[in-house]
Amino acid sequence: MSIKYYKLLDLLNRRNMTKEELRLKIGVSSATMSKISSQKYVSLEVIDKICEALSVQPGDILEYESDK
Repeated sequence: MSIKYYKLLDLLNRRNMTKEELRLKIGVSSATMSKISSQKYVSLEVIDKICEALSVQPGDILEYESDK
């Protein structure tokens, strides 16, 4: 399974928002934001916080890519 967060990073760029600003807004650790940047697993709780903070749907910030 491969979840990609490039949509989130693009959205932040279009909104002139840094990852640090988002991190502070949703109250997660730097390690969690690092996982997102590294395309690693984060919990649905984190996805939920991001969606709420940015008023978006999960499909607006992530995408599934098959490993095949």
